[in-house]
Amino acid sequence: MLSSQSGSRRWTHFHSALILAVQRSAHKWTFEDFAECFPLFVESDRNGSSATYNSISEYIETQNLRDLDKLFTDYNVKEKIDVLHKVVIEAKDRKEKGDLGKDIWKEDLDPRVAVCARTVPVLKSEAARLRKLIAEIEEENRELEAELQEKVKATDDANEQVLKTLDKLDLILQEWKSLPQEEIEAWTAQTVESLSPKLRS
Repeated sequence: MLSSQSGSRRWTHFHSALILAVQRSAHKWTFEDFAECFPLFVESDRNGSSATYNSISEYIETQNLRDLDKLFTDYNVKEKIDVLHKVVIEAKDRKEKGDLGKDIWKEDLDPRVAVCARTVPVLKSEAARLRKLIAEIEEENRELEAELQEKVKATDDANEQVLKTLDKLDLILQEWKSLPQEEIEAWTAQTVESLSPKLRS
């Protein structure tokens, strides 16, 4: 059911007019229209068909009011109409007192100036918000860049260590290849033979 919270006179009138419009639209489809659509049903059961027609009309009305109530809740319609009512009342009071104020429309007022008076503060506020956001992003980027540089340096150090190790292995391999292989093989064979009796015992 459409919420009927107390509020400004403007809200109360709007609310009442809307309920009346919903009720009228829900019952605009008369029982005669219903009978034309379902003649056999109406002829066979006059009371039952009348009850069905009333149930359908009540459902349409209830559903419409429920949908409107959700819209009003989602968009704070009552609060906004109350604010509008307050602004209108205050403007009427100022007019009666002759207090035109700085913001009142005048024929010689340039529309561009009026628009700027409203939009420039909003734009400045948004620009400040964006500057703050950009500063936060830049700070985050600096932190990420420093972290990345640390990782790159650690990777370079590891690569350098690997290259040094490979150089040492190359040097050892070269020295190994320069040794007299025949003498080593002979010495190895001699050693094996000299150790064989000891191993057997």
